[in-house]
Amino acid sequence: MRVLIVNTSERTGGAAIAANRLMHALNNNGTEARMLVRDRKTDAAEVVNIPQSWRLKANFLWERGVIWAANNLTKHNIFQVDIANCGTDITGMDAFYWADIIHLHWVNQGFLSLGDLDRIMASGKPVVVTLHDQWYFTGICHYSGICEKYKSQCEKCPMLKGQKMDLAKKVFDRKRTIYKDRNITFVGCSHWMAELARQSALTGGHTVTNVPNAIDTDVFTPMDKTAARKKFNLPEDMRLLLFGAQRITDKRKGFRFLVEACEHIAMHHPTLPGHLGVVVLGGDAESVKEALPLPVYTVNYLSNETDIAQLYNAADLFVTPSLQDNLPNTIVEAMSCGVPCVGFNVGGIPEMINHKQDGYVADYCDSIDFAQGISWCLNEARLPALSAAARTTALTTYSEAAVAQRYLEVYQGK
Repeated sequence: MRVLIVNTSERTGGAAIAANRLMHALNNNGTEARMLVRDRKTDAAEVVNIPQSWRLKANFLWERGVIWAANNLTKHNIFQVDIANCGTDITGMDAFYWADIIHLHWVNQGFLSLGDLDRIMASGKPVVVTLHDQWYFTGICHYSGICEKYKSQCEKCPMLKGQKMDLAKKVFDRKRTIYKDRNITFVGCSHWMAELARQSALTGGHTVTNVPNAIDTDVFTPMDKTAARKKFNLPEDMRLLLFGAQRITDKRKGFRFLVEACEHIAMHHPTLPGHLGVVVLGGDAESVKEALPLPVYTVNYLSNETDIAQLYNAADLFVTPSLQDNLPNTIVEAMSCGVPCVGFNVGGIPEMINHKQDGYVADYCDSIDFAQGISWCLNEARLPALSAAARTTALTTYSEAAVAQRYLEVYQGK
């Protein structure tokens, strides 16, 4: 069986990382897999990119321009939606002919158009779609928030300010036509995402299941904490929280709730503040440094997985106050390094963190409970057991072998 994994980028972004890891997991466990991308980052032999030309950038700019025009000429939420009005036909490429299974991941921002998706579905090759967000089963949004229009008919998307062009209805109706009577299996990375997909008017008649993202547990593994802290010039005599995101300022990542939780700790947990610091990982980490009431240590964006694993090992606790998320790679990575996690009870997070076994699941948007979770996990007598349990969870659920086997079952069901 030969599987072609299709994603906009090879390595940039959570979906790209997950798709790339799945390719390696399949190849390491007896299933031949390649990856087809628009944005190639390495010279890996198993990764193929589409022909490069000026049209790739033009596709991206044209799509953003149409959204901008429909959005009362504003940038409001302009990157929270995609209309897939232009892209590249991949069905004539050698890699497409080679594959028995076409496995689509995140293909937005000018990579594949709705017409391209239609051609892929019409090729007769079985198609698997991994849902890294909601876009495949909504009109145009990646995360719908409280909106549930996708259950019946997306129209007049609340993400956009203008309604002169009803992009949501146009795209939703086109997806309905593309998916009809086609051999598609939708795979949520979490039970939560799969359940949302099952409720969509677009997925009727199709199989919807769930398989988590894979991780290399030999790379993301417990290491010497002292050495890890020295590598990043972090204090060796403090408890350290780690928070990171590709865009820390993205409201969906919930940074303000971390600020509120730290303020609560500073006021109501007098034994912690003098011995507690926060490591902030991300390209814009410096911009939020002054917001936290605790000592802050910033680390710029890391691309090397060994470096990332070492940074996790430098921390005592990973905190993720995300307000809506599927199956964050960061939680899997931290747990695989034996680092307990604290997150809100939202999306796929409570499926990942076993409350008070390998971390703490706080009440949604409750910064006080989030602070309580931090304090509870950092208890000196409790932390070693939490760390061991986190590592065990990662090994049994997210290892390459476990995830590859589950996807093989999905492919064989086609």
